[in-house]
Amino acid sequence: MKPHTFFLASLIVVLLSGCATLTQDIRVETETAPGIDPATYQTYGWLLSAEVVNDPNGNWEPPGFDADAELRFLINQELRDKGLKEVSRQPDLLVAFAAGINMEVFKINMQPGSEMYTLTNVPKGALVVVMIDSNNRNPVWAGSAVGDIKAGRSSTEVGKRLAYAVKTMFKEFGTGDK
Repeated sequence: MKPHTFFLASLIVVLLSGCATLTQDIRVETETAPGIDPATYQTYGWLLSAEVVNDPNGNWEPPGFDADAELRFLINQELRDKGLKEVSRQPDLLVAFAAGINMEVFKINMQPGSEMYTLTNVPKGALVVVMIDSNNRNPVWAGSAVGDIKAGRSSTEVGKRLAYAVKTMFKEFGTGDK
């Protein structure tokens, strides 16, 4: 193997493992209503302007980072990639999202080298996206993502985590996922 080929391969492995580490705690689930094929919908509109929980101390949303705008952008991007068009009047689907944080989640951990257990604070964040049929107001599809919240993450890291959650969530949208 040539030196520059080895360097490139090594760089790709490092980049991919860094991304996996950044998102490994994020768990995504989706559900499509029985008998519904999301691929039959062609347009969407926003149901409401959901807001991410206010985070004045910057525990998870870095200063200057607008998670609401980023989530709306990411969801718009995924829906457009799926062939849906955003409209302001009479959309086929209504889209809503909400995100929240529980700063008081604890996990029991065993101390390395001992048989003692300790409680560790592991704040959790969640994102829920719901698609509703605008004609009958029934939910068509829902996706959720849950992950650990760590203080001090950069805007870039938070953006990558949100992008991963939304992209993973919409991976099966419109393909008859169950």
